[in-house]
Amino acid sequence: MNANNYIEIENQYGAHTYHPMEVVIERGDGVWVYDVEGNKYLDCLSAYSAVNQGHCHPRLVEVMTEQAKTLTLTSRAFFNTKLPLFYKKLCEVTGYEMALTMNSGAEGVETAIKVVRKWGYQTKQVTANQAEIIVCDGNFHGRTTTIISFSSEAQYKQDFGPFPAGFIRVPYGDVSALEAAITPNTVAFMVEPIQGEGGVVLPPAGYLKKAYDLCKKHNVLFVADEIQTGLGRTGKLLACEHEGIRPDVVILGKALSGGFYPVSAVVSDRNILGLFKPGDHGSTFGGNPLGAAISTKALEILKDENLIERADELGTYFQERLAEIPSPHVKEVRGKGLLIGIELNDSANGARRFCEALRDRGILCKETHATVIRFAPPLVISKDQIDWIVDHVTEVLNMP
Repeated sequence: MNANNYIEIENQYGAHTYHPMEVVIERGDGVWVYDVEGNKYLDCLSAYSAVNQGHCHPRLVEVMTEQAKTLTLTSRAFFNTKLPLFYKKLCEVTGYEMALTMNSGAEGVETAIKVVRKWGYQTKQVTANQAEIIVCDGNFHGRTTTIISFSSEAQYKQDFGPFPAGFIRVPYGDVSALEAAITPNTVAFMVEPIQGEGGVVLPPAGYLKKAYDLCKKHNVLFVADEIQTGLGRTGKLLACEHEGIRPDVVILGKALSGGFYPVSAVVSDRNILGLFKPGDHGSTFGGNPLGAAISTKALEILKDENLIERADELGTYFQERLAEIPSPHVKEVRGKGLLIGIELNDSANGARRFCEALRDRGILCKETHATVIRFAPPLVISKDQIDWIVDHVTEVLNMP
């Protein structure tokens, strides 16, 4: 079958919850993917930063294959040999005392919401059912009904109510607004260090540290959603490290399994995650031996191949090269590490046409919020490959 055949079948039988670029990918290797017609593309999206280690990393292929032949699922009704080792590795790497695994990033966020509320009632002694969590305008933490209830994007909420209460939204990057929103019922402030889906939006320098200090002052938990920004993407293991802070709770996902399997996790210390008791939370597939074995290896690869340092060095280079492009369409180039956005002027008539033009030149990226082109290639990308990308981006951004 050709690409049109696959697209027609998906459009006929699949719910239309995405607007994909019209390319049908059938295999990947490192930074490269190949479509059903044999065309080769450099992947500059990395499955929204899930493929930091590169497509089909051979060490992950090996561990997945071996574990799949041995044991894939026990449920948490029993212990298995892989989850304990993954928990140990994850805690050693991140520096936290405890971890809890789930599957999707949204499940990780839901887990964090539950545990900070429990902390609020049991430790902070907030009045029952009055706990409040502060979030930011422009946030994207997932698409469950609880999570979309505190989104500022109207489409995410339209026709999906009623919504649960207990969330207060403040402007992103505004410390004064955060302080004004804190009440005796505030149990947590949940924030993305960089708003990826929001358009690769960075807060003002020092914002995260000031917000963290404010949370400490008022006995409020600082929760970092590092699902997209964590695990090397920004040139640090966690993006919060750029401002020298250690969140009370960190949510991880995406690259935690190198794109091989849905695995998310919440990491924190015992005084928080230790509040969970049997029956409080769980998932049949959460913590399965297949996902645990893959994720343990994915963490090893980040260190063994110096991918975090590469993201820092090459991300700076990539952003500098993009910022040099002379184009009437470019309003701003911004980012951290290998998470970079080019915001376009209104006169550019949207970002998608430029993404489509890049696709036709063998580069896959995706628009976000209509006016931003996001670049987030696998961390295994080379300097020469970045130069090749920039050459094409320069030509495309000078289209009429």
